[in-house]
Amino acid sequence: MTKDQKTVAVGAASGIAGMILLVWAIATYFPTPQVVDNNGDRLAYAFRWSVVAILPLFVMLVAVGNERFLSEAIDPTLGKESQKMVVNGRVADNTLQQFVCFLVGIGALSVSLPIERISFVPAVAITFVVCRTIFWIGYRIHPLYRAPGFSSTAYMNAFMYVAVLWMRLA
Repeated sequence: MTKDQKTVAVGAASGIAGMILLVWAIATYFPTPQVVDNNGDRLAYAFRWSVVAILPLFVMLVAVGNERFLSEAIDPTLGKESQKMVVNGRVADNTLQQFVCFLVGIGALSVSLPIERISFVPAVAITFVVCRTIFWIGYRIHPLYRAPGFSSTAYMNAFMYVAVLWMRLA
């Protein structure tokens, strides 16, 4: 394994461990939400929390747009983007991809969880924001340092899918 692969592997593993701990802590200590136990109210609850989860993408798009406006890259066809703008654009692209996966997961999770576990909905939404922020900061420091933020979000999405399938098939 190369030095770069070791850096990414350690980052990815620490991101996954941190994500699991954060989801658990938030779900455990979050005030008990008052959600009516029907699919419509559960989905509405998840959708409201999705607004929190989309905030990093919105901030990323604003950052790219403002940098374009204030630079020679105002015309995107000229190829005058700075390295910072290229990274911010890649972070925004990946965050959009991850958010689409997240939205499916949080919706399915909200209607699959036992009602007494519905606090996992805000837990995954808040964790998504934290992990996407870590992804952005890490990527800006060095591309290899994006691993904790990437892996934590990707595996959280995968864990939501597995949990939904487990609850629905069990």
